[in-house]
Amino acid sequence: MARRKVCYSGIGGQAVLEGVMMRNGDRYAVSVRKPDGEVETDVQSHRQLLAGNPVLKIPFVRGVFQFADSLSLGMKALNYSASFYDDETAQESGQSGNTGSEKAMEAIVIAISVVLALGLFVFLPTYLASLFEEHIRNDSLIALIEGGIRVAVFLLYLIAIGLMKDIRRLYGYHGAEHKCINCIESGRELTPENVMKSSRFHRRCGTSFLFFVVFISILLILFIRVKSLPLRLLVRLLLIPVVAGIAYEILRLAGRTDGIFIRILSAPGLWIQRLTTREPDRRMVETAIASVEAVFDWKAYLQEHFGEESVETR
Repeated sequence: MARRKVCYSGIGGQAVLEGVMMRNGDRYAVSVRKPDGEVETDVQSHRQLLAGNPVLKIPFVRGVFQFADSLSLGMKALNYSASFYDDETAQESGQSGNTGSEKAMEAIVIAISVVLALGLFVFLPTYLASLFEEHIRNDSLIALIEGGIRVAVFLLYLIAIGLMKDIRRLYGYHGAEHKCINCIESGRELTPENVMKSSRFHRRCGTSFLFFVVFISILLILFIRVKSLPLRLLVRLLLIPVVAGIAYEILRLAGRTDGIFIRILSAPGLWIQRLTTREPDRRMVETAIASVEAVFDWKAYLQEHFGEESVETR
């Protein structure tokens, strides 16, 4: 059976609280299923970090800024969706605030999240692996143990948070986001029926990015040997931008090409998405579709890339 033609659309997004954020170029939309059952969509412009700066065209450098930009926008979208479910802001019709105190709180939350992530996924595996040095003298083996611990921590974290009810719903919206993009990029019209039939796994997912980060960090620590534990922790910290830059380029390539090497490289990330996505219900899909349609002309896209091959159901 021939593989179906797939075309890169350029749109991307993320799941938020009871909704989906979709981004297309310098515009993004957040669609949220409100407590009363209605879907509200907020469309905004977003100026990318260092927009217009030549540095964003430099391979392995641009990824660091793209990641920081995505993190900032993602936090903003999450705050907007959460405002519908906060008792103190429910009467404000979901309008996200821009007060100085809210911005300060957002910065504090991001800072705490970054510190916790560094401690859990970077420093903890390095420290635990160092405990084996008294019994194991092989540096390569110690590096592999550190890598194994890092993978285990990563997977256990995904499994643990997936047990939470709210996170399970978030994963459902994550699946709806992927299904919408897959539906469009495979030449199907963006209808609830077609979206429900589409795959909930996508190569350009942030989960795949995190897998590449873990995988690349393991490769690098095999070649970068440091005896002192404090210095080793510092090296791991300094490697983060390097790892993120490489991971971004791989993810970018995976979204635009379909060679056998890319499919093999993407396979583990797609498998891990089984932990971070769930099959959405129809209401989740409808919410995701509203977000896509607010910033992306999928009919024009299908006509341009698929022409008469684009059909309502296939």
